[in-house]
Amino acid sequence: MTWIQLIGVVLAMGISNGVSGINVAHELGHRNNPLPKLSAQLLLASTLYFQFFIEHNFGHHKYVATPEDPATARKGESVYRFWVRSMWRGYFSAWKIQMKMLGGKSFFSVENKLFWLHVIEIILCLAIILTFGWLSFFCFLGAALIGILLLETVNYVEHYGLLRQRDARGRYERVMPIHSWNSNHTLGRIVLFELTRHSDHHFDSTRKYQILRHHNNSPQLPFGYPASMLLALSPPIWRMIVHPLLPE
Repeated sequence: MTWIQLIGVVLAMGISNGVSGINVAHELGHRNNPLPKLSAQLLLASTLYFQFFIEHNFGHHKYVATPEDPATARKGESVYRFWVRSMWRGYFSAWKIQMKMLGGKSFFSVENKLFWLHVIEIILCLAIILTFGWLSFFCFLGAALIGILLLETVNYVEHYGLLRQRDARGRYERVMPIHSWNSNHTLGRIVLFELTRHSDHHFDSTRKYQILRHHNNSPQLPFGYPASMLLALSPPIWRMIVHPLLPE
C-alpha cells in the first residue's frame, strides 16, 4: 500500500468512526437498557473517547447552551479554537462528574466507570501494537482523531452562539427547541441518523432518533449538517452566513 492509499484508508476509517461509531454510540447511550449502553461504550473504543459517554449524558444535556458547557460554541469562536476547548474541558468535566457520582467511594471502585474504561483503552492499544505493530497503531490513532474532530465539528454546529437565559432566581431556563440548530435536509438526516433534528433530541433525550420531530421555531441552518460542517472550517464564511440567522 502506498502512502497516499494509507492516508486514504485512515481518512475513510476516521469518518466511519465519527459517523457510525460516535454518532451511533451517542444514540445508544441515551437508551435505558443495559445492552444498548454497553454497545455505545464498545463503539466509543474506536476513537478512545470513552469520556464522551459520561460528559455528554450527565454534563452536556444539563448545561447545553450555557457558558458552563464545553460542547457549546460561543458566538465568534472558530471551530479550531472550539476543538481544543471542547476536548480539554470536556475531559476534565467527565472526571468531575464521575467523582461526584462516586460519592466518596474508592477511586478503584467498580462504579468508577471512567477509570475502568481508560484501562480498556490501554489494553486495546497494547493489543493493537503487539498484534499489528506500531504503524497500525499510529494509523488507528489517526483514524480515532479524525472521528473525534468530526464529532467536535458537529458539536460546534449544533449549538453555535445559542444561550439559555437565567430567570429571576438565577437558574437557567429549561432547554427548548430554540437552543439547538436544526436542519431538515434529507441527506444530512440520513447520514447522521436524524442528528440534524437536534432540537427535539434535547427537548426529549429519551425519544429515539427514528421519531424525532422537526421544530419550526428552532434556528434553521440554510444547509444540511455535512455542508455546514465544511463551512465551519472557514470561520469568516461561517460567520458571514450564520451570524445574521442567530436569534436575539
